[in-house]
Amino acid sequence: MCSKAMIAVVDNDESVRMALDSLLRSSGYTVRTYAGAHEFLFSDGPLLTSCLISDIQMPDMDGITLYEELADKGIHLPVIFITGNPYAQRPPGRCARKPIAFFPKPFSSEKLLACIETVLNQRN
Repeated sequence: MCSKAMIAVVDNDESVRMALDSLLRSSGYTVRTYAGAHEFLFSDGPLLTSCLISDIQMPDMDGITLYEELADKGIHLPVIFITGNPYAQRPPGRCARKPIAFFPKPFSSEKLLACIETVLNQRN
């Protein structure tokens, strides 16, 4: 495991942020949480992040737009999308690049952690 890896969690639902923060910290990761996309974009988070976990549906800016904004700034992070939409099967069609993974809520902690580990190992 990449214990020095910083995982950013962007979700407007505080309970999801807290749960992911707890899960990721207990797995040895450094974690920063953000209540929205703008909060993440206008922080040092994009420069420090090894992997981004972002909700797709958020009120200030959705996850797909966040993904595109990062790319426009030349920041290419692996992104794992999560969503509370029970009917979602994959990210919306307007996503020009493919995210690393997509997890409908509730998701398996084990599968999420395995996905993060795979992403981080591929970056090294």
